[in-house]
Amino acid sequence: MSDTIRLDGRVLYLSQDPAVIDAQLAGENFTRATAGPLRENVSTDEITPVTVMLTYDERLGQYPYVGFKAGERMPIGRNAVKDGGFQITVAGKRYGKGSSRESSPLAELSAGIRLIVAESFERIYQQNCDNIGILTTTDFSVLDRLVAGETVPIDEFLKGRDALTQQIIRSGGLLAYSKFAEWPAPCVRDAAGDGAQGAEVGEPKTLVEKIIDRHLHPDIASAQRGDGVFIAADWRFSHDYFTGMCAHLMHRAFGKPAPLHAADHIIAFQDHLVLAPQSIPHVRDGLLPGVANLMEGHTSFSRDYPVRSHGALDGVPGSEGICHALMAEQYALPGQVACGTDSHTPHSGALGCLAFGAGATEIANSWVTGYVRCKVPETLRIEVDGSLREGVTAKDVVLHLLQMDAIRSGGAIGLVFEYGGAAVRAMSIDERATLTNMVAELGGFTGIVEPDERTVAFLKERRGVDFALESWMKSDAGAVYRDTIRIDAGAIEPMLARPGDPGNGVPAPQLEQDVAIDIAYGGSCTAGKREDFDFYHEVLRWGVERGIRVPEGTRLYLQFGTMAVREYCEAQGYLPVFERAGVTIVMPGCGSCANCGPGQSADADQVTISAINRNFPGRSGPGNVWLASPYTVAASALAGKIMTFEQLKRTRG
Repeated sequence: MSDTIRLDGRVLYLSQDPAVIDAQLAGENFTRATAGPLRENVSTDEITPVTVMLTYDERLGQYPYVGFKAGERMPIGRNAVKDGGFQITVAGKRYGKGSSRESSPLAELSAGIRLIVAESFERIYQQNCDNIGILTTTDFSVLDRLVAGETVPIDEFLKGRDALTQQIIRSGGLLAYSKFAEWPAPCVRDAAGDGAQGAEVGEPKTLVEKIIDRHLHPDIASAQRGDGVFIAADWRFSHDYFTGMCAHLMHRAFGKPAPLHAADHIIAFQDHLVLAPQSIPHVRDGLLPGVANLMEGHTSFSRDYPVRSHGALDGVPGSEGICHALMAEQYALPGQVACGTDSHTPHSGALGCLAFGAGATEIANSWVTGYVRCKVPETLRIEVDGSLREGVTAKDVVLHLLQMDAIRSGGAIGLVFEYGGAAVRAMSIDERATLTNMVAELGGFTGIVEPDERTVAFLKERRGVDFALESWMKSDAGAVYRDTIRIDAGAIEPMLARPGDPGNGVPAPQLEQDVAIDIAYGGSCTAGKREDFDFYHEVLRWGVERGIRVPEGTRLYLQFGTMAVREYCEAQGYLPVFERAGVTIVMPGCGSCANCGPGQSADADQVTISAINRNFPGRSGPGNVWLASPYTVAASALAGKIMTFEQLKRTRG
């Protein structure tokens, strides 16, 4: 990369005012002062909606920001950024929220964007920019200097970045760096080093710090918090949206066939796109050939290399399961490291595994080297004390966290969420997985729960694994935390998140007016587990016993997270109850959560209540999506309007 940066194009201010966007696209130039308030929480769903993610090359340059919402409009059309000659994008806090999709920065880069200036960035998005050669900064004075015509040294964009990241940026990206780096065979260090974090042997450490120390690149003796490091990954996986992109990048950097490291610990999951033939926009807009292109990239990789693979079902639409659910059901173990091409990879943190999401370049590099990059993170301790009320779940705990000012402002970006307290210890692994899965929405690096006897029982019951906990698999007394958030579990009510952002939380009993719903959806990696289906069944059985079923004008979709969950529901006798209640059953897959299957909205006037993890604009179709727990989703479906199970029992019991 060049040692200096100069502005040769225009600046695009992602303003809250759609008229400002219109004027910029028409050729008018604005300043920070005249652009007005900048949009915050711009998600990757807005930068590149899933319906444009049908290629993984420069063709993505047609599409950046086509899902961006200003006011009530999406004012940026196809080719608008490229045709407008923009070189810099400017936005507010938490830019790049949501998905780990590298398609977003790649679309920006391919449209001519070379620098993103924002008040803060989400971790995965910024790391993806580093990996492909887009510069980022939170220093608006650098923007002012560029606009004034100054040539700015590259060092100005490296301030505050760790030494490893600086090297990668100077190299022009991760794969360029990787070609000249040393990649000795990964090995996991024994417990002898536990207790050493930096200068003093015996310094108390968190569980994540211990896992990182045990997996450090052999050339790194120890690492301090904030250091950029490479760590050996026990599991590396991709799903059908990005396997082809990963393989394309890998072959371009390392040749074909590429020398995979430990191919039997690489997994390819077919889960996001399996229901595309039932997806409204994919069928309506002629997108199925693009889906077929992505699927060919996915299947050719799993066919050409001896990797593990979980594919589509035979004879019926659906898959073996969603990647995160299958990772917990079949692969991840306490103390291991897992990395995948999806922001909800922290799901497996429920087992005491260090699991985190990354972009396609990161995973492509890991397939060959065996290593993934991270910054040794600080940890935020979440103590959930006491007991949850009846009908209150882990989803309500997360939605409660998400609406806190400290979280909404981006104060937890890049942190580990270490969950503990009596309420967490009482949770099943399925419920703990909801806590760790949704660290993606909280802005964290990962989520983790110390493994305990419930973990051991889960591994034995679900997987037949006799696992023995080791003494090091917990945070030390005296470990250093960035902060501790204490929550009284008994004070948490059933929660909702209003449309637009998972942080738009409100206790359901405080909803000021009735909200009629068209669609209710229960499923996804977050809410398609066994215990989630226990919750759905509890509500629907109560309704069926009283002659209450899903009313005309409302549809309830329940989608299994894996085939094992379906088998569980069949064994428990749940399926006849679902049928009598008027449920539409959907086989495993990401489905409407990825706006790619039954349960998505068809038009902007529709209202959905959903148990998925995020509700950014366009996430599950053009309609308005409310987030809630499985209990509230099922109860609302029976009522035809948003309602908790307790409220339903009071009004219809």
